[in-house]
Amino acid sequence: QVQLVESGGGLVQAGGSLRLSCAASGRTFSSYHMGWFRQAPGKEREFVAAITWSGGSTYYADSVKGRFTISRDNAKNTVYLQMNSLKPEDTAVYYCTATRMLVVPGIRNPNQYEHWGQGTQVTVSS
Repeated sequence: QVQLVESGGGLVQAGGSLRLSCAASGRTFSSYHMGWFRQAPGKEREFVAAITWSGGSTYYADSVKGRFTISRDNAKNTVYLQMNSLKPEDTAVYYCTATRMLVVPGIRNPNQYEHWGQGTQVTVSS
């Protein structure tokens, strides 16, 4: 079992940057693949980025590729999402998620992720 707590959200102007952090409890963090999803009001939860347990592979939604970077520090049980060049359409609640088994063709499917944090709000003003 792993518990996830996100932090780092807030209000930022368009073009600005934020770094989200997700701290995980438990001693098995390094065995989990980690991901970030987001959900805007009235919309479905959508995939943002994922990283394998070793950090060797990363995956991004087309809408954030080149602007967002996912990384992890297994010694600190933490995964990060660096968000640059933020746009108003990035406004959403951002969720950290974890899974032991990552099926790449289904990487955008939230159903394959086992554990979820409570979310952190990111608001980008125009």
